Amino acid sequence: MTQKLIPKFYGFRIYFITSILYFLLVFPFVLIVGLKYLPDIIEKRNDKIENNESFIKNSHPGKDRVYFDSIVVDKKITHFGEVEKEKVNTNNIIAENEKSKDRDIKLLPAFNHLGQSLMLIFFLGMLFNYPFKRYFFLKRKKKKIPKSIFAFTKKWILKSSFINGAIFFVFLGYNIVMTWYQLIYYSFDSEVSKGLYVNYFYISIIASILAVMFVYFWERHRVRMKYIHHIYTEKELKKRIFSSHPGKIRNRIIISSLMTSLLPLLIVMLYLFLSITELKDMSIDPDNKAQMNVVFGEGITNLSFLSDGNDFNLADGLAIMFYYNAVNSMFMFVGIFTGILIAFIFLVFFVRWITEDIVKPVNDLLDQMKKTGQGKLNAFAIVRTNDEIGELTEGYNVMTERLSEHIDSISKMNVSYSRFVPQQFLSILGKRDYIDIKQGDQIEKEMTVLFSDIRSFTELSESMTPKENFDFINKYLGFMEPVIGRNNGFIDKYIGDSIMALFNNIDDAVKASIEMRIKLNEFNQIIGQFGYSPINSGIGVHTGNLMLGVVGGKNRIDGTVISDSVNLASRLEGLTKIYGGSIIISKKTMDKLSNIKYFDFRYLDIVKVKGRKKIVEIFEILDGEETECRELKIISLESFNSGVEAYHNKDFNQALEKFDEVIRLNPNDKAAKFYILRCKKYLDVGVSSNWDGVEVFDN
Repeated sequence: MTQKLIPKFYGFRIYFITSILYFLLVFPFVLIVGLKYLPDIIEKRNDKIENNESFIKNSHPGKDRVYFDSIVVDKKITHFGEVEKEKVNTNNIIAENEKSKDRDIKLLPAFNHLGQSLMLIFFLGMLFNYPFKRYFFLKRKKKKIPKSIFAFTKKWILKSSFINGAIFFVFLGYNIVMTWYQLIYYSFDSEVSKGLYVNYFYISIIASILAVMFVYFWERHRVRMKYIHHIYTEKELKKRIFSSHPGKIRNRIIISSLMTSLLPLLIVMLYLFLSITELKDMSIDPDNKAQMNVVFGEGITNLSFLSDGNDFNLADGLAIMFYYNAVNSMFMFVGIFTGILIAFIFLVFFVRWITEDIVKPVNDLLDQMKKTGQGKLNAFAIVRTNDEIGELTEGYNVMTERLSEHIDSISKMNVSYSRFVPQQFLSILGKRDYIDIKQGDQIEKEMTVLFSDIRSFTELSESMTPKENFDFINKYLGFMEPVIGRNNGFIDKYIGDSIMALFNNIDDAVKASIEMRIKLNEFNQIIGQFGYSPINSGIGVHTGNLMLGVVGGKNRIDGTVISDSVNLASRLEGLTKIYGGSIIISKKTMDKLSNIKYFDFRYLDIVKVKGRKKIVEIFEILDGEETECRELKIISLESFNSGVEAYHNKDFNQALEKFDEVIRLNPNDKAAKFYILRCKKYLDVGVSSNWDGVEVFDN
């Protein structure tokens, strides 16, 4: 999941824009009714004032009235000619006037309720949304987020759209309820006032529904598309985190259609009805041609033909007809324009939300599918919705997770298989996978065989239990196996404490032999801490053609190498015990080294080993010896080479003299001692005329 820029949390912005849209729906109504019924309101007010003045005159006859602000000072002549001053407070009269006015026009209290509701909406909305805003602010600034804010955000972010919508619903609903209450239980002095109130009531209902739904869907959109992947973990977002029941794309589209078309259309229709004037209220005289021209147009000036020969009453016909005058038409167009504007605004927002709610998850899903196709099985898509797309995304994530687990299992099995049959073995056979190999697969190839064995391990194992034997061997092999891998070789098989490895490159095989001897010293230091005696090993290396392939039966097959080279490498390892060397290689291996100067070595002998008719010349690699032993063999190298040469020239006295020099320099040189024994033997018994200097080893 890619990390994108941390978004801002929209709280006040959503509330402010929603309030603007709400007032856009309600304001044209206030404008229409205010201008349309202003003459009636003024007339009603003048009537009230005249009635109040009449009331005052009738209540206090014979009084001269002097007004001082709200106080009327009346002079009254008593029977005794006394003047009695009397104060009459006109507050009761004004209150009566205002009460009558309130009964007549009650929109002002309704707007007071609306203002109070919006103030509470903004207060509670900002209070609830503050932790969210604080969370994203700190996250953008890469500052530490308090645990309380994180816990609140994670707990309530998915419910924030519902709660913000509920805040609008409760308080706008309160405004509607108060309007309904006044409509039912308050008395009206005229049908004009009641009609205004009824129209305002219906417009408030529609505007409130639109506002609540607008807040809910906007907040819901941002939570799912912008916020959740900055709050929840990748593991949590692989599945649907929404607690509500699965939704349907169809339902979302239906709701959006209602929000963008039907409800704004209802507003337009309501404004149409508000703009009409009934002809019965216009005192139309059917016989007045001027009035008829204005109302019906110049084409129809006499409607008497409608009543000829039937029971049609022209006055009744005019009573059910409507009329749009110039002012009404202007109001109507204002209302229609407002409704269309609101519908367009809602359409823009909802189309964007629906498009992004559908397209973004689908695009994310497609991107992850492409990555899966490229082998990136750890990729997953964020489940952002609770509908069919969310269900599909969750199913895809489950599928990729199981597929990844399955492939991991196969990979682990392949790793396990590679421990039995090395991957290099498959490569040499030209196979891609283990399922491709079958009985009889084989290839002939020149390779270098390394054979290593622990000397006198049988005697050592007798002092250990079977478990200790296994633990000891595994520890030893654990030291040696990585060395072979680092030098581009692979182990063909373990034979007890012996190792048989194959190399494509001869230098790599010799380098691996030397490094194995170094690792043996480290191993001896470790086992010495546990009371074990140091061990020694011998290594034989030979290069030659071999057959590498798969052998076995129907139910059991194994990879193996069949070649005389394997046998010779094993025999060379055995000769290390006789010649006292740690690494012995054949002449063929020596001749094919790419950089022979890289190694210290000495020529040992010409031998014929058991099971092989051909002779082989052998060399000792001195780099595998301990430092002191190697230096002594290098110092005595010239004498040793002269002795070997004299020996093969049948000059045993000269050879004996040279090997004695070697022993004086290096008393532990086992190869020199072996030559001394052979020289003395041949000096005593002599040699045949066809003696070729080859040492034959039958055991």
